[in-house]
Amino acid sequence: MSTLRHNLTSAYLDAARRLAPKKRRRRIVAYVESYDDVAFWRTLLAEFEDDTRYFQVMLPSSTSLAKGKKMVLMNTLNTEELGHSLIACVDSDYDFLLQGATRTSRKINNSPYIFQTYGYAIESFQCYAESLHEVCVQATLNDRIIVDLPAFLRRYSQIAYPLFLWNVWFYRQRDTDTFPMYDFNACVRLEDFSLKHPNQCLEQMKETVDAKLAELRELYPEYIPKVKALGEKLTALGLTPDTTYLYIQGHHLMDGVVLRLLNPICTQLRREREQEIKRLAEHSAQFHNELTGYENSQVAVQLMLKKNSNYKDLYLYQWLREDIQRFLDETKEDDTSSPK
Repeated sequence: MSTLRHNLTSAYLDAARRLAPKKRRRRIVAYVESYDDVAFWRTLLAEFEDDTRYFQVMLPSSTSLAKGKKMVLMNTLNTEELGHSLIACVDSDYDFLLQGATRTSRKINNSPYIFQTYGYAIESFQCYAESLHEVCVQATLNDRIIVDLPAFLRRYSQIAYPLFLWNVWFYRQRDTDTFPMYDFNACVRLEDFSLKHPNQCLEQMKETVDAKLAELRELYPEYIPKVKALGEKLTALGLTPDTTYLYIQGHHLMDGVVLRLLNPICTQLRREREQEIKRLAEHSAQFHNELTGYENSQVAVQLMLKKNSNYKDLYLYQWLREDIQRFLDETKEDDTSSPK
């Protein structure tokens, strides 16, 4: 009788355990600036989800269509939930390079619960030079390399670097009028890119940059050693003559530089593939069928670039991963505090 009672009790306890609610997963809301940011931060945060926690990426307001960096910071900095069940994920803009020179920069750089891109914006990752050939392949289904894109953007960065330091230096003095960002962008925009002579536009850009540098040095000779010292200081933040493109304004980088390269490259790659189809087709019906199939398989290069996620070996991304891991390690005791 006691054995039967023991077996019934064990069965009852086993059933109770199966019916008991499972261990609750910690929900962490991540506020982001806009629709375009959702996929980028989801890609990063998904790497850290497990049976104890998950992230929910959201726009900063559930009561309006208001978006942007200011809205994210306003909705996170003044709540007790920040760090427990809420984090902010924002573009750095210049705030990382400013290193506390402004109030916003101090908040972003000092809070362990605000995560920033370090490079200017998510476009810095999407336009990562080492990933751009893959973007072309995905858009055109043609794997031929026409232009050495990493080498091109490295040279682009080297030309832009000394002028970029002047731009950042003025911003660190809270002077956004003497040499504003749009003036810098105008100096480093690519004009008349040619596949036959790809470096020609870089030489044209260098002439513009050199002229502006000469103007600034003549007007402000007392700033020359200070700008040079700033460059040495910013090396610790990853800014070098070879990496400058990652820190310039994101939309300028994508629209004024990278797409000006990729659009003609992809046009050429598609033309080559179409010519190959024409050459190999045995008759007109096969040619038209094959060509239609190829055209239906193509993707717009701009869309492919915005969906690009082949940047995970970029050092900026590694910094972000380390920040998220540090945050999770420091708040590990909260992993069961929020219901699923």
